[in-house]
Amino acid sequence: MAKVASPDPSKPEVNDEVDDYMSMAIVEPAQPRQKETYTQRRIRKQREAERKSCHEVEPSASLSTAIPTTSKGFQMLSKLGYTPGSTLGAAGNKNAMLEPVMVEMKEDRGGVGLANEKKRKLREAFEGMERGDKAEESGFRERVAKEREEKRTEGQVVGAMKVLERLEEETEDGAAEKGKKKKVNVLYRGLVRQRQERERERRAQYDLHQSLSRNPAYEEDEEDGRLAWGGEEEDVEEEDEELEAFEKLEPRRKLEQLVEELRNKYWYCFWCKHRYGDESMEGCPGVEEDDHD
Repeated sequence: MAKVASPDPSKPEVNDEVDDYMSMAIVEPAQPRQKETYTQRRIRKQREAERKSCHEVEPSASLSTAIPTTSKGFQMLSKLGYTPGSTLGAAGNKNAMLEPVMVEMKEDRGGVGLANEKKRKLREAFEGMERGDKAEESGFRERVAKEREEKRTEGQVVGAMKVLERLEEETEDGAAEKGKKKKVNVLYRGLVRQRQERERERRAQYDLHQSLSRNPAYEEDEEDGRLAWGGEEEDVEEEDEELEAFEKLEPRRKLEQLVEELRNKYWYCFWCKHRYGDESMEGCPGVEEDDHD
């Protein structure tokens, strides 16, 4: 029968459940996260870029190197009739490739063909901008040419007005007796009105200047003032519906009426700059300006 050893009263009883504080590892408190400096961030990004470039170069490097003849794949191809420098597949295939398809690393999350779609939209937008620029340029040239032609026609209208006014003054029907008012032809009535307005402005400035320098006791006779300024003015009404209707016409239409009036009434060709002896106007090429080229 086995004997059970009695506990030694001289030795204290040890409890396994009591923690041994002498054998515990002291856990140091976690260090607070330090803010990354600019230099540390730059170095970290540089290392990440290097690692990324290394991963990108690996597929291209492997594709740029031919498979060795000891490779199991090369031996299998050789048994099927492959020779280095030739293409795979049936003989005479024009679309066969000598080089393998290169790997392009995709860095975005766009689907296949998204880059081609973006390129297409960008190309269409660029072509549309080019067409718009060309259309705008052609429209600008047409507008400038039209404005230049209108300005040239307006100058011809003024010249025809002056010629008609001079011819009417030279003829007996157009000459006015002294002190008698006459009705101005509507074809050059606007020219006369502009001249009268300039005269009024000049006379107002003259009167203002004289009023500042003359003797206060002096009184100018109204009749003397009219004689000093060249006598009676031609009768041009302030409200003239006939003149307003003529001014609304386009310069080209005004010129046509003036040229017709000069030819029918005075046998004068505005383009030839000559007054003929009779209404046949023999020697004149025609009515239009293009006829005199």
